[in-house]
Amino acid sequence: MKVWVSPVSVSASAVGSVGGRRFGTWKSKPSMPMSMNIACSLGPAKDLRRILESPGVHQGPACFDALSAKLVQDAGFEFCFTSGFSISGATLALPDTGLISYGEMLHQGRLITHAVSIPVIGDADNGYGCGNPINLKRTLKGYIAAGFGGIILEDQMSPKACGHTGGRRVLSREEAVANIRAAVDARSESGSDIVIVARTDARQALSFDEALLRSSAFADAGADVLFIDALSSRQEMLTFCQLSPLVPKMANMLEGGGKTPLLTPLELQDIGFKIIAYPLSLIGVSIRAMQDSLTAIKGGRIPPPGSMPSFEEIKDILGFNAYYEEEKRYATRNNLQLSERESNSLYSIQQRDQVDTEQTSQSFKDPVVEVITPDDVYNKYGADSSKNPFSGIWSRTLRVKITGRDGFEKLDLRIPAGFLDGITNIVPALGGINIKELLDDATEEVGGKLLLDFQDRMGDRIRVFLE
Repeated sequence: MKVWVSPVSVSASAVGSVGGRRFGTWKSKPSMPMSMNIACSLGPAKDLRRILESPGVHQGPACFDALSAKLVQDAGFEFCFTSGFSISGATLALPDTGLISYGEMLHQGRLITHAVSIPVIGDADNGYGCGNPINLKRTLKGYIAAGFGGIILEDQMSPKACGHTGGRRVLSREEAVANIRAAVDARSESGSDIVIVARTDARQALSFDEALLRSSAFADAGADVLFIDALSSRQEMLTFCQLSPLVPKMANMLEGGGKTPLLTPLELQDIGFKIIAYPLSLIGVSIRAMQDSLTAIKGGRIPPPGSMPSFEEIKDILGFNAYYEEEKRYATRNNLQLSERESNSLYSIQQRDQVDTEQTSQSFKDPVVEVITPDDVYNKYGADSSKNPFSGIWSRTLRVKITGRDGFEKLDLRIPAGFLDGITNIVPALGGINIKELLDDATEEVGGKLLLDFQDRMGDRIRVFLE
């Protein structure tokens, strides 16, 4: 059960209404501390309405699971969206083409809303009912029960197409407006105040003029926010924002390049938008980070320290420390004694962990690795003899340096040139390179000769010197 306690205050003199719509200037206070993710507000819909009624433009990154939503909240954003594109990709590894179901979206949405106290606007595609208003009413009531503060409903036909792509088909204008009326009725029947964001894809499917006509009709039907997807110019964006001036407008900034110009929040505010969605940032950087990490592991390494949080930071993000503090409030004598015994038995382990941490920290500060061949092994092959394969050039030292694409040094390795067979176990990127041939060509070279200088698949710079 959620307990709703308002984190904001409002001056009564600043509130009024026009045409049944509330407006006013709201002054926010810092949110009250949370315990175990119990939301602290009057309710997600009311909180979202206060954001819409407050001055300025408001940014909302799109999340795809509970953790990404929590990170949005921890970063200080007032609200967030769910992205059908991202949820379909993250949960099914499938494209956003209507393959994900109402039940799957609702389940993921419930996990998201329960993980945060900020309001969440849920992507509900076309209502999961092939344009049937009765199905759409069920969808809206389900999103209300799941804890969403808002819901985005679009006018595409099934199967839907992803935004900013071709091949989109939309319902007739009459059917699309009937769906918004059904959503408004479902909200009233539920006694809810959920924010209805009416989206039209008519700009791509039909024309800009048709998109404007639909948006105006959606506003008359009771939509709270208007959204035309894939507007193609700044002028179209300005014309859209001049429509139904009392109804807030949503902008969609498709990262990586879409049909809509990518503008700054201040530029969007000047045009007249109230909320901004960033649909791909979190899923996009997550994909790239996982690809880079897997490439590193495949190459016999681990992701560099700067590319991921420490274990302690991960635990803090996931709420381990808050959990332990909460646990203390309900501790009994028996589990306190058990906790003390566990603490004592773990003392030596913690000491070892501290030493390991210090050693690991030191290793990050000084990445130089010296590979030293024991004298008895080295002498066994007669390295100082002129008649063995380790004489001359082969008794000299190779130095391998790896510099990450972030500019930090990852490895500085020295190895006797006569022991090349195992070097690819340490630096797999050197596999397939005939270093022996390079050494033969450098027989007369003095120390410090650069033999190799290239970038591996991760973008790391690898250099091999002859010393």
